Amino acid sequence: MIGLVIAALSVAGVYRTFVHQQHTYVVQEQVVDMQQNARVAVNQMAREIRMAGFGNLSMVLPAAIGLQTYNNILNPDIPAAGALTILSPIEDRATLTSTALSGRNQIMVSELNNASGAPLYDLDKKKYVSIGGVESHLISSIDSVNRTITLSGNLTLNHLVGTPVFPIRAISYQLGVESGILTLKRDENTGMGSQPIADNIETLQFDYLDSNGNPTAIPGDIHIIRVTLIARTNMQDPEGKGGDGYRRRQIETSIRLRNMGLES
Repeated sequence: MIGLVIAALSVAGVYRTFVHQQHTYVVQEQVVDMQQNARVAVNQMAREIRMAGFGNLSMVLPAAIGLQTYNNILNPDIPAAGALTILSPIEDRATLTSTALSGRNQIMVSELNNASGAPLYDLDKKKYVSIGGVESHLISSIDSVNRTITLSGNLTLNHLVGTPVFPIRAISYQLGVESGILTLKRDENTGMGSQPIADNIETLQFDYLDSNGNPTAIPGDIHIIRVTLIARTNMQDPEGKGGDGYRRRQIETSIRLRNMGLES
């Protein structure tokens, strides 16, 4: 009997240790997932926001995309309070297949669709392009047979074969609800709707600073955007002391805009 009792106590001790270790592992795994989830989202936003305005986009302002008109490259609180919409070229792009000469208003491109088959350009939500990252124009018509784009204005520079032709998008970041969970969403405003890029994001805050690091509410004076996220774990920690049992992390980064104030 004594041996059985000792064995039972030993097993119980081992079991408690195992349960504790398993709990610790699960909690740490959730914390790591939470941090990685938030950092990936912040890195994506930083990469895209940093390039806002690339392509001499002031040439097409105000830009009417769909039902929304954007007066600035940076548009705080659009489409909702706390959101941010930027105008920027995106990575998908075509290239010129023939030299585009200054004073002409047509360009011939290698592709009209991206690798997924979706149109790169149209006459509604995808109607602005930046040629070579140095001048931007509104599209007036597209000849899909000859892959020729007619611009609403004349080119100001000569562009050689192979020059990239960037589609310009209005990219929005804001918090929304996805399956009952607060989620950071990104929308290219092309009619596909907003797409989740990180879930369990409780707070998204943009602070706008001028070139000297002082707060500013004037879009044209913004040179630095400070982004702050508060993320939480997907599940509660039953052994958490105080609060609601969720583990949280705050991630903050300051993004210096490369192209603000450089427009010609």
